[in-house]
Formats: sequence, C-alpha cells, structure tokens
Amino acid sequence: MPVLTTEVKTEKSVARHNSETQQHTSNTAAKVQLQSVTKTYTNGCHALLNANLEVKKGEFLFITGPSGSGKSTLLKLLYGQELPTQGEVIVDECNVAALRGDRLSLLRRRIGIVFQDYKLITQRTVAENVTFVLQAQGYTRKEIQRRLEPTLKLVGLLNKADCFPDQLSGGEQQRVSIARAIISTPPLLLADEPTGNLDPDNSWQVIQILQKLNSFGATVIVTTHDEQLVRRCNQPVAQVRNGQLFRK
Repeated sequence: MPVLTTEVKTEKSVARHNSETQQHTSNTAAKVQLQSVTKTYTNGCHALLNANLEVKKGEFLFITGPSGSGKSTLLKLLYGQELPTQGEVIVDECNVAALRGDRLSLLRRRIGIVFQDYKLITQRTVAENVTFVLQAQGYTRKEIQRRLEPTLKLVGLLNKADCFPDQLSGGEQQRVSIARAIISTPPLLLADEPTGNLDPDNSWQVIQILQKLNSFGATVIVTTHDEQLVRRCNQPVAQVRNGQLFRK
C-alpha cells in the first residue's frame, strides 16, 4: 500500500486543501502532566511508580517499553479510564481524577483515542463508524457531512466510505480508527500501539498520518514497542521500564 504523497498544488488547490484541513487544526493544543504518579493494582503490581512527565502543547511524543510495562495504563490515566493511586494527572489544565460525570465526558471529547485492535463496529460502514461519535454528541447531519469528506481524504479512505470493516485490510481499518478519533478535531490524540498489528509499510503510513495531524497543531502521544519505527521518526521519546518513566 503506498504511503501518503504530497501533490503539486495550484493556488486554488492550496486554498481548497487549507480549508479542508483547517478543521483538524487544534485552536488550543492540550498540555499533559504527570506529577509523582503511582498506579498500583489490587494484586500489588506497580504499573507506574512515582512517574513524572510533561508533554508540551503541540508536541509529538513516543512512549516505549516492553509489553506489560505500563504504557497502556499511562494512556488510560490520561483519559480517566484508570485513576492514579497517588499523584496527579493533569490534561488540558484539568486534574483528571477529580472529574466526574459530564465534566469527565467533556474532557474526553477533547481527546481522540486510537486503539491497537481498531474497535470498529462490524455492521456499520466506514463512514458510519467515523461519524458515530459525532452523532452521539448531537452534531447536526449537515455538520457531520461537512467534516466527513476531508477527514476520510486525510487518511486516504474517501473511496472506501461505503465499505464495511471486513472488506478492508488491517492498515485500512487502523486508518478508519484514526479518522474516527480525529473527526471531532481533538487537541490531544492518544494512540495505543497503533502499528502493533501492521506490517512495516502500513505502520509507516499510520505514523505519517499521526505526524501530519501533529503538524496541524494537535498534541500526539503514541505508545509502541517498535524501536526501529521510533528511530526512523526522530521524535521525542519517553520510556517505561519497571514502572519507572524516563524522558530521553
């Protein structure tokens, strides 16, 4: 599968491109902080131990480490699926653990999440999977349609809008997952092992899309155990090892 390419644009096509991609530019990218965070599970296992981290607005950060090292737990702390045992998790100037109900829901609307296993609805088309969240949030049909085409264009799937997930390759399904995560233009994008089930070509394509979103202004945090991919991207890296978090 070919990677994204940059076409030569006339002034008119540049203007159209800027208009289409503007919706993906975050007006205010999110800042992320972990302050002395420990996460201990009921069996006594430390997923994180006194972890400190700051991710600046508009930054792209890889989080590496072996399976079971705490990478996924770290992301779950950022969107409130898990709560820290000690310390504070600050996202977009909010203490995540202190949020409940509607306040937590509002924060999550500002976070796009890409999962390793895609989590697509098999009975819905690509377009329906991508717009499902907007429908649940009460967006009008007109606004949903306005956002859908440029989002699918960005991930290279405009011609697959009416396909079902089982008609797509693994790389295409992951790009649907990315489209779903970004259609609401979140200032923070979290990707949990987004290339874990993909071959090198598809992995690189997914990372290119995430880097493009970062160039539009979003803060992007990606967990991965693919050290070769990390080296190829030349982006900042933090490593989780034995519950400890190290910023390289």
